[in-house]
Amino acid sequence: MMDGVNPALNATLVGRTDLGRELAIVRIKPDAGEIPEFEPGQFLELALPSPPRPEVELAMAQLEAGQPPRRARMTRRAYSLASGKTERKVAEFYIVLVERGRLTPRIWPLVEGDRLWMDTQPRGHFTLDDVPRGADVLAIATGTGVAPYVSMLRTYHSTGRWRRFVLVHGVRVAADLGYRDELLRLSKQSKDVIYLPVLSREPADSGWTGLRGRAQVALQEPAVRELLGASRGPDATHVMLCGNPEMISQTQATLVALGFVPHTRQQAGNLHVERYW
Repeated sequence: MMDGVNPALNATLVGRTDLGRELAIVRIKPDAGEIPEFEPGQFLELALPSPPRPEVELAMAQLEAGQPPRRARMTRRAYSLASGKTERKVAEFYIVLVERGRLTPRIWPLVEGDRLWMDTQPRGHFTLDDVPRGADVLAIATGTGVAPYVSMLRTYHSTGRWRRFVLVHGVRVAADLGYRDELLRLSKQSKDVIYLPVLSREPADSGWTGLRGRAQVALQEPAVRELLGASRGPDATHVMLCGNPEMISQTQATLVALGFVPHTRQQAGNLHVERYW
């Protein structure tokens, strides 16, 4: 449990849902009372002092001596917000334990009430800002890369922001499908949302009747073929890719061959990318 006396820490973990040994949804409340305004798809950095104990002890000694504490050296990592845009009290993140990572092994033991640092400035350009209203959106994610799409769906479903939002989520096994129940419910309630989970390592005898393989296999499905058909092809569709760089490279090559254009700061396009490492 983290010591709560470090003046560099400005937020509290107020909720946690573990989805297995390596996946968790965490909810963090800032001391300021509200999270900063953001666009779905943006991220905030989380951090902990590095190393933790000497920084805390130094800060305490400085406070006791009447001196302003020096800024603690922090270990930081960016995490996409999964919260809807109107949720301003608590920030939600979907995180995976990277056992050899610099930060997540230290975040992992945190429980409700523990303290950490959260950025006050949202960052990133992986948003719908460059997607015209009423376009079709094909969103493909692997692992925790689904988080920015959860934020988009929570904010804009059934508002006319898009004609149709097709979410393809590729993971290893069914237990890794974070937000599955919410996304299934949303796809049943909202005519403009299609949810296509894809499993690459699910046991053959598990009873899973959905798609198998890597996320790219969903490009062959009827719902997606219709979305990318002649009448609603690259001219009317924007594709968003988030997660594993290998998935992104392979899928991007396939889509470029279909006529999609990567979006950059120098060139407007309809293929948007966010690599998670």
